[in-house]
Amino acid sequence: MRIDQLVPAFHWGDAIGDTSRHLKEFFLSKGFHSQIYCLTRDEGLEKESVLFDFFPRPSSEDITLLHFALPSSLTQSLARLPSKKVVVYHNITPHPFFERFSEEMARISQAGRQEIQSLSSKVDLALADSEYNCQELKQMGFKNTEVFPLFIDFERYKKSFSSFMLDLFSDGRTNILFVGRIVPNKKIEDLIKVTFYYKKYISPMVRLIIVGKVNSLPRYHQSLVRMADEFFLKPEEICFTGHVPDEEMFALYKASHVFLSLSEHEGFGLPFVESMIFDLPILAYDCTAVPDTLGGCGVLIQEKKVDRIGELVDRAAKDEKLRQKIIQGQNQRVKKLKEFPREEFILNRLKELK
Repeated sequence: MRIDQLVPAFHWGDAIGDTSRHLKEFFLSKGFHSQIYCLTRDEGLEKESVLFDFFPRPSSEDITLLHFALPSSLTQSLARLPSKKVVVYHNITPHPFFERFSEEMARISQAGRQEIQSLSSKVDLALADSEYNCQELKQMGFKNTEVFPLFIDFERYKKSFSSFMLDLFSDGRTNILFVGRIVPNKKIEDLIKVTFYYKKYISPMVRLIIVGKVNSLPRYHQSLVRMADEFFLKPEEICFTGHVPDEEMFALYKASHVFLSLSEHEGFGLPFVESMIFDLPILAYDCTAVPDTLGGCGVLIQEKKVDRIGELVDRAAKDEKLRQKIIQGQNQRVKKLKEFPREEFILNRLKELK
């Protein structure tokens, strides 16, 4: 029996890539034939995947999983297969976030949501990596739905970190960290406003560190650079690192005092879990899947009032009693995430499809 996974874009180090690789290894360990088929892949993943052009047609006894995070030709291909069909939904950012910056990205977003909805009557099981995503699937008409949390490779975070990077950013400034794609739904402009408030009214010794690819949406990134300039934030006060290797990213988590997210759309939010792992207090705007991922830990922000958020950042960074209380709650959340029986869960759900 085959259990294959379809992934439009197979990448190193992202949540979908990590999850699909882990599931493949697990299925193989249980005696199933299993492979990852993709349209594109990063260099170095050739031995772990096969291009979809060479996907052998499955039988009605086989199972095919599609990881859905963007529109692709794999959507209709899955719908036509005779195998048992499963979709793993990782969410798509709604198109209004992109309209000011990219008609193409807005079009892709709309197409993606239409595509996922087209599968509602075609798949046997729909899995979502958060309760928020699961509710979206139900609203789109999917009947057999379950929450299946992302696989997180906790061992990855035990690797060495860059002591040079840690020393570089440990210079007495209060470091506010954000990790994620530089795209409009992340509302990085709101992070800039909070940093400006902190600099002007609390302390000039502050730095906003933004880790993530700056070429995801160049027009949006350029607008942020202009905004930082208009707020008179110097290079030492706002830092766009771009994509960095693990050892540098781990050092930035260690060097930071607060993880601040004012994003208005999250399907899961892996950097929240990473912040928990590195004992970095989380302050996050309460929206979409954020409360699901935090699971009662961190601090949820109900209103975007820059002055209050700025003062909260200062307290979370400097009040040791408050820091430890937040970190203690985050440690409990990490424990629960580690204990969730992902492998047993998905194997039992797939067995029910027979």
